[in-house]
Amino acid sequence: MTENPLDDFRLTAMGLFMEAYAGLATRFAIQFEEHDLSPVEFEVLMRLARSPGHQLRMTDLAAQTTLSTSGVTRVVDRMERDGLLCRRACPSDRRSSYAAVTDAGLARLHEVLPGHLELIRQWFTGQLSPEALDSMLDSLRAVRDAVHPGATAGTAEGSSCPDSTG
Repeated sequence: MTENPLDDFRLTAMGLFMEAYAGLATRFAIQFEEHDLSPVEFEVLMRLARSPGHQLRMTDLAAQTTLSTSGVTRVVDRMERDGLLCRRACPSDRRSSYAAVTDAGLARLHEVLPGHLELIRQWFTGQLSPEALDSMLDSLRAVRDAVHPGATAGTAEGSSCPDSTG
């Protein structure tokens, strides 16, 4: 008797991961909307705020997000119009431009974070023991690094433009 490929544990693992992600994303999107942000805008603010000098090269920002280079340009354009981000040229490399969080962008992020952290605790980290969470984080990093090696592009010290101000 052959095994049913529909009963494969890999399908179960992927299905559970996708269901958990979709449920969390829905809950987060509602909270972001209350602060006049889209999930992508929140992701961009978080990536930039957690980077050296609160900035990343546009190409690194694209590599770290789910956006294409042109998609990042459109999001940064919109967020720049809203005063949440600004662009900075790199004096040592005229081909590079940086997206940087403005004070208004940081203020908006700090308005969102308390509720967002509570949602994370309530629906994600609070559902797991500390040991299970540590194991899950290690596992997620391994998978992320395999499927999305550019996810941490531009985050190492010295990766930002040496002549820029933060």
